[in-house]
Amino acid sequence: MKSMPPRKTRITAHRSLLRRVSQQRPRGKISPEASMAQERNVRRIGIIGFGHLGQYLAGMIEEEGHQHGFELAFVWNRHQKKMDGNVRKELQLEDLNKFVARCADLIVEVAHPQIIKDYGEEFLKHADCMVGSPTAFADQEVDTRCREAARRYGHTLYIPSGALWGALDIQKMANRGTLKALKVTMSKHPDSFMLQGHMHELKERTKGQRTVLYDGPVRNLCPLAPNNVNTMAAAALAGHNLGFERVQGCLVADPR
Repeated sequence: MKSMPPRKTRITAHRSLLRRVSQQRPRGKISPEASMAQERNVRRIGIIGFGHLGQYLAGMIEEEGHQHGFELAFVWNRHQKKMDGNVRKELQLEDLNKFVARCADLIVEVAHPQIIKDYGEEFLKHADCMVGSPTAFADQEVDTRCREAARRYGHTLYIPSGALWGALDIQKMANRGTLKALKVTMSKHPDSFMLQGHMHELKERTKGQRTVLYDGPVRNLCPLAPNNVNTMAAAALAGHNLGFERVQGCLVADPR
């Protein structure tokens, strides 16, 4: 997999990413809300997904955003009722297809890889985008479309490092071409997995015993465990000279 220029793809953490965006220069927007934000030198953040991480980020921005120069543009969740009482009504986005009207400078996806498959290219036409579900990029077509959109429209595509300790060092080695091999092994309790197809069947058949569910290229694993192997997908993106085909992933179900 070819690497994107450093300006376009960055491995980073959630909080540091938001602070970095707060330091970027504003782009021209036309809504009254965005115009007021520009006058205050504020960056507008849209959050897609309201699980544990989405709730944390939305709460942090509401409580601390003014200290770092950003504010919420919107929050979207598949089940809108989950936001009731937790997100101000005017910040709730009912229809994701209408995200453009909220004039976000950065869109943060922390929902499901299908969101990026369906909307990633469109997001990058209008804003920077942080993808919390990088397993989406195991699909080569999605990867190509999003990279091209970032280049064409001058926006940045961010990949959070998450639990991948040493991600920046891996990326540096990949940039120099000195990264020769990379394997990530993850062991979790069987109940922690949300698996598809034959891997789900294997997990159910072997409950109660330690089982290697998968050992091979990360590209083939991502569609089978899209919610569980984002760390491996981040490794494949950081180790871009190897990519999804040559970065290896081993997934282990261990009841202990």
